[in-house]
Amino acid sequence: MRVPGRHAFRSQVEAAAGDGSILILVATDAPLSDRNLGRLAARAILGLPRTGSSGANGSGDYAIAFSTSASVRRRSGAKRLAITELSNQETSALFQAVIEATEEAIYNSLFTAETTTGSGRTVDAIPLDRVREVLSRHGVQRPSGRSRPA
Repeated sequence: MRVPGRHAFRSQVEAAAGDGSILILVATDAPLSDRNLGRLAARAILGLPRTGSSGANGSGDYAIAFSTSASVRRRSGAKRLAITELSNQETSALFQAVIEATEEAIYNSLFTAETTTGSGRTVDAIPLDRVREVLSRHGVQRPSGRSRPA
């Protein structure tokens, strides 16, 4: 249960606007119609709360999905279209995959980001040594065989 007034980055949000935006771009070779690509993009947004995002008032979060599959291409000037696409019943695994891929991409972005200065503000990179300490203290171990982030 969440306690009102206790949320991530509370002091930063109260001191300055905590709003930000994210664009999620989903590319797949799955043969999906435009309708199911829209559904896939909507599922990608579900990866955000897994990372702690609150979707603040000023957030301009959105996702775009496209398919590279030749079977769903619309030929210019074609009088009739014949496409082969996945059925709705075959999309659940893709939906789960895009949620997990979005979550992973956000973590990768956060943990590889560098300190940045612009518009009179500096945003510091996440101190990875501190993250490792906290994870270790809570018994979270790095999977074997994976290298350490820089």
